[in-house]
Amino acid sequence: MNLLKIGLPLFLLALSSTAIAAGNTSNDSFNKAKKMLEREVYQDHRVTIYCGAKFDAKKNIEAPTGFVTSKYIKRAKRVEWEHVVPAENFGRAFSEWRDGHKSCVDNKGKSLKGRKCAEKMNTEYRYMQADMHNLFPAIGAVNALRSNYNFTMLPSAVSDFGSCDMRIDDRKAQPPTAARGVIARTYMYMEQTYPRYKMSKQQRQIMQVWDKQDPVSKWECKRSKRIGNLQSNVNTVVDSRCKVSGQLTPHTNKNQLLA
Repeated sequence: MNLLKIGLPLFLLALSSTAIAAGNTSNDSFNKAKKMLEREVYQDHRVTIYCGAKFDAKKNIEAPTGFVTSKYIKRAKRVEWEHVVPAENFGRAFSEWRDGHKSCVDNKGKSLKGRKCAEKMNTEYRYMQADMHNLFPAIGAVNALRSNYNFTMLPSAVSDFGSCDMRIDDRKAQPPTAARGVIARTYMYMEQTYPRYKMSKQQRQIMQVWDKQDPVSKWECKRSKRIGNLQSNVNTVVDSRCKVSGQLTPHTNKNQLLA
């Protein structure tokens, strides 16, 4: 009986560690992740995920023809790094986000919770937040208006950004057709990689459809390889699609991760 009591927790700990190890365990800095993406992943493909807008090394946006916005005008001129699976979606799995922590107080002694507390107190959260497989460049105004809303289909809504068909309504978002496959495979990666994150049944069904409707591109495969090299973990969802399409060979050693 004593052996069982000792052995079970150790087994569960090992199982949990194995699952977490499939994700990002090399960098827990969100700021560092953004810099690596800018300099070592997107340096020759400076295009945003939702609107296909070009941006330069100084983060300035070249808005596509017909792009308009009535909100967050200043942020529309700059690129930002978007969590496709919002940080809140996986952050609420952490007690520090939900309930705070005794060490999370402001300069007036007021207790804090949410993203700042989780980031301060929990290393596992920081690794998830800094996972580059879940970070994409977006026009700042689009990132701001999308907020932490989940993706779905909004057939009766209209575009909030003119020619960029990003629709936001009732705390939900419908992305442009060309971004849906990338989004789907990112959601599927996060759920497969991190035990704390789970999609709803409805959301999972949508992502499965989008994954099939919008196959991987050469750039998506190259992006996955570059991040795999920098972050030392493979996006198995993307890579499996790339292998089927003939755009990626299996990873057997570190050299094959190089772009």
